Amino acid sequence: MELHSKSSSVTLRETPVQAASVSGPLVVYSESLLVQSDNRIELVDITDVVMERIRQSNVREGLASLWLMHTTCALFINEAQKALHVDILRVLEQVVDRDAEWMHNDPRHSDCDRMNADAHLRAMLLGHSVTLQISSG
Repeated sequence: MELHSKSSSVTLRETPVQAASVSGPLVVYSESLLVQSDNRIELVDITDVVMERIRQSNVREGLASLWLMHTTCALFINEAQKALHVDILRVLEQVVDRDAEWMHNDPRHSDCDRMNADAHLRAMLLGHSVTLQISSG
């Protein structure tokens, strides 16, 4: 068994957040991110990429709305801790058994030949979007 760190990361502000005054028009900044995975069930931490894209956008106060364009992919917030990631993958495999008799995988009921009902069901449980507050950039 691999030993894992018992630490967690926390983001702290150097100075407290001051009340923001909003004026002017609503500005929408949009960008796409392509994420490739190698395994049927895989966790990909996109935190650093998202944080950098937000910094580059120069948005100081607002919302970051992240959403997926694929039905077998999920997006969620959790700690970036290796032992927890192992647990998350284990739960997903236990809760939604790949080899169960899913109707989506049965040609008598579905025209999908990818045999990926489990991926759709796992994504449905985790969700497809996250909205984050941007405060002080």
